[in-house]
Amino acid sequence: MSGSVRRRDFLSAAIAAPLLRAGGSTPIPAALPFSPAEVSLTDGPFYASQELNRAYLRSLDPDRLLHMFRLTAGIPSKAAPLGGWEKPDVELRGHFTGHYLSSTALFAAQAQPEAKLRESSAYVVHNLAQCQKAHGNGYVSAFPESFFTRLEEGKKVWAPFYTIHKILAGLLDQYTLCGNREALEVAQGIAQWTASYTRPLDDAAMARIEKVEFGGMAEGLYNLYGITSEPSWAALAHRFDQPAFLDPLAESRDELTGLHVNTNIPKVIGAARRYELLGDPRDRRIAEYFWSEVAGKRSYVTGGTSNGELWRAPAGQLASQLGPTTQECCCTYNLLKLTGHLYGWTAAPHYAAYYERALFNSILGTMHPGDGLTMYYVPLAGGYWKIFGLPLDSFWCCTGSGAESFAKLPSNAYFHDSRGVWVNLFLPTRLNWTARGFALHQQTRFPEEPSSTLTIEQAPSEPLALRIRVPEWTGGGFRLRLNGKEQKVSATPGEYTTLERSWKPGDRIELNLPMSLHAQAMPDDASVQAILYGPLVLAGDLGRGNVPGTMRRGETIFASAATRAPYRAVVPRLQARGENTLAGIEPAGAPLTFHAHGDRTDVTLMPLNRIVDERYAVYWRVEPA
Repeated sequence: MSGSVRRRDFLSAAIAAPLLRAGGSTPIPAALPFSPAEVSLTDGPFYASQELNRAYLRSLDPDRLLHMFRLTAGIPSKAAPLGGWEKPDVELRGHFTGHYLSSTALFAAQAQPEAKLRESSAYVVHNLAQCQKAHGNGYVSAFPESFFTRLEEGKKVWAPFYTIHKILAGLLDQYTLCGNREALEVAQGIAQWTASYTRPLDDAAMARIEKVEFGGMAEGLYNLYGITSEPSWAALAHRFDQPAFLDPLAESRDELTGLHVNTNIPKVIGAARRYELLGDPRDRRIAEYFWSEVAGKRSYVTGGTSNGELWRAPAGQLASQLGPTTQECCCTYNLLKLTGHLYGWTAAPHYAAYYERALFNSILGTMHPGDGLTMYYVPLAGGYWKIFGLPLDSFWCCTGSGAESFAKLPSNAYFHDSRGVWVNLFLPTRLNWTARGFALHQQTRFPEEPSSTLTIEQAPSEPLALRIRVPEWTGGGFRLRLNGKEQKVSATPGEYTTLERSWKPGDRIELNLPMSLHAQAMPDDASVQAILYGPLVLAGDLGRGNVPGTMRRGETIFASAATRAPYRAVVPRLQARGENTLAGIEPAGAPLTFHAHGDRTDVTLMPLNRIVDERYAVYWRVEPA
């Protein structure tokens, strides 16, 4: 579509109203997240990864990010083009710029704001505004509008609305987190262009274009509605609520087998936002049922999901789904995002437990500690190795979601309501709840040490509740001391224990968080098992071997299993004593390290998130000794 779009040339409220399904009252959340300015990491491996991510984002030249946007708008550019998925001939070009805006907004909004990233992201926003002005119709992208003509005509094209969503989301993050009003204006221009494009399309035509990945367009437009209260944006968002995908979920039918995973999780996040803004209980049913199926039946022990980017087998059938391209990192990013929404509705501890499992095992460990580059897949078939990106020649979808993941690592550590705070994650952090005059410092070396200390640094005069998650993996060994005295508290594993009192600065809560070994079998094959220590998935170190450097970086993530086969390590079978898988596993002396007895050789087990360049195994075929 082309042609000039006037400032108000989009769906009017009168037209929008009939398109919005009748909902209920706007739901009241059970728990609210804190802003990035209120929770900050202070130490430890998560902090180190966060700072590597910050350094990587600072190393990127904004003019190179803008290069193809400028050329597409007819504006000269002297910058060198980027490589990888941002190359001038790659049809997804421009998507990473959206992730960059979201990631830099998160850093700029932290308690100690990142001035350089705030400045550079504002520069990007301003120049996107100039590109939009040059187009003259609200459009802005690093590829031409003809991509959308191809989309409408059913010709092959690589996910243009997916990229538009990333740009829209980045602009909205720049507005909500940094207060950049120009970003909101550009976002509304994109929405106006989208309304102009979709207006002539009937439902059948929309169904055709929605067969091509369109990312979180619904979520982004619902977010725009939440910001502006303009009903037209909610109506436009609803056009991206794909009935063919969402209707079965609303009826509690799992028809996910064969689908592309990361194409579809964002659609459910859109349904979650619709529920939060419009109160339609159908959308809540969609989100909760989908989460229970995917997190509960289609995810590995790590909390990640997908095999070769698809759900290739029915729910609960995972033993055959282990390969070198399991667990796309974008999928974990989006599942954690959805989990945050569902937790806010209920404050249910099982959502927090899943978040912990996926954060420690499917996010931490997907960044190379040497340069801050991230991964695309996390191989879960034994004998493979991690493959990381290149600084300027990858820019995969997972490079972008990785930049966001490592910019918001503590975002779900704490939640609050009017009465108090939920403590969900054991991370070295500071919480500063300015609205209530409450500040808390959590000091911990968890999981290196099975303990954590919460020190109250500021407190209001009125009582305030601290609800501390009692992890299921503590197995009844959870203990709590307040100012040196052990407290008799309800500490059911998998639930919360609550301390409600008038706090004073200097009050200390010491938590004992005992961890032990436990095995988790595949739901469809009890002889295939993973070993955990507390919430940590343990991986067997199978040595670096003769894997060449060229097979450890960049596009080799897409190399076939046959190409990788000569470098793959042989995986021993673990030897159990009777039915006791854990009997042959012993501490190795170093923290979080164990020895396991195998049929070929003994194996050193360590947390998967510590594996960097080694070949490894997570799942083991277990046989009686």
